[in-house]
Amino acid sequence: MTRRIRRIAAMTALWLAAACLGGAQASGSRLPATGGASQIEGAGGGGLVPWALITGYGSRDEMAGNAFYTRVQSQGFWLESAGAAVGIHDRLELSFARQRFDLGSTVPGERISQDIVGLKWRIYGDALADQDRPWPQLAVGLMAKRNRDFALVPRSLGARSGRDIEPYMAATKLWLAGLGGRTTLLNTTLRYTRANQLGILGFGGDKSNQRRLRLEGSAAVFLTDALIVGLEYRQKNDNLSVFRESRFADAFVAWVPNRRFSLVAAHTELGNIADKPGQRGPYVSAKLDF
Repeated sequence: MTRRIRRIAAMTALWLAAACLGGAQASGSRLPATGGASQIEGAGGGGLVPWALITGYGSRDEMAGNAFYTRVQSQGFWLESAGAAVGIHDRLELSFARQRFDLGSTVPGERISQDIVGLKWRIYGDALADQDRPWPQLAVGLMAKRNRDFALVPRSLGARSGRDIEPYMAATKLWLAGLGGRTTLLNTTLRYTRANQLGILGFGGDKSNQRRLRLEGSAAVFLTDALIVGLEYRQKNDNLSVFRESRFADAFVAWVPNRRFSLVAAHTELGNIADKPGQRGPYVSAKLDF
């Protein structure tokens, strides 16, 4: 499993390098912001939720990649995520992210790291081209997750495993003349998961070791061609009896001045994390496209 993850990560890096060497047009020809931001697990989408859109701005004849850095800060913890992704012919997406979670005063001086390799395949529709049709763009994806510090804390809390594969399906509908005549996006994602806090606290637990379908959603409106506002929601499992787990939500503002750079700022509502209830705070993410 570890070798397989490393092999896919290396392939992603090679594709990204090829995209960077493709010249000035390597960022692609799709409209700005139509590749989404970099989701906290590396996929193209919102901050919390993967979308059906393929990352980058490559069209059917192009390949495009990006690199990102994200930080979420709450009263008791912080989470960093950094990685890269590549979109191939607006059909296939490969991504890699490494997360680092600081345990704050819960376990002073300790951090948990997690590697995530992602694969997404657009199976139906075209969110940009299908303006006169009611159905959304559909994509299926997988996230292979490996908790690098499973023995540090997650195992002692009752988590059953330090690695897992999460399949998901996303549906994204984009209206170029939507709410108030502005470009509007709606996304729904179903994830089949047994993760505890995204996998940072392992997978499965003493309450349940079964995967469950969890609902995730995003809604966004383009105030201008470069400024987008929106909301996200992510349902989560509650597998560990020692700590209750809550859903995630955010309200975000994204600035996309061109196809090369984007910046997202959000307020997150994270609920109960480990022994600290009512966690909330700022989210900042920057993405460079090639």
